[in-house]
Amino acid sequence: MSIILTDQDKLTLRTAAWGAVSLMSAAGAAGSAHKVATHGSIALTSATGPVGHVLTKAPKGVKYGKTVAELADQVLPALTASMTLLRQQDPAEADNFRSTVIVAIDAATHTQSSPTLADMARKINEALDAA
Repeated sequence: MSIILTDQDKLTLRTAAWGAVSLMSAAGAAGSAHKVATHGSIALTSATGPVGHVLTKAPKGVKYGKTVAELADQVLPALTASMTLLRQQDPAEADNFRSTVIVAIDAATHTQSSPTLADMARKINEALDAA
């Protein structure tokens, strides 16, 4: 099945995936936010398939806000919207997107663990599964 993504669709996917890494980085700020972001980013740029082509670069011009709550207000709905969009077009690609985000979260937490990171990962998983 072929997948057709508009520029807005691509922005939503990028906002969701890269925003999830940003949420994990913010949640890991007590340890090493930079390591969390680096490992999560490497996972996103290692994605394959149509999702991999979209996620190869971070979203441009997105204003995430000044607080983690403002970031979450954008990213968590974008994760759900991305899954809905991809499931409508190609369920296998929706699975690929979900897997890519989960790998990015796992990679982000590889260097450290904390209740804050675990809770943020739970929220991201819930947003992915809400579609």
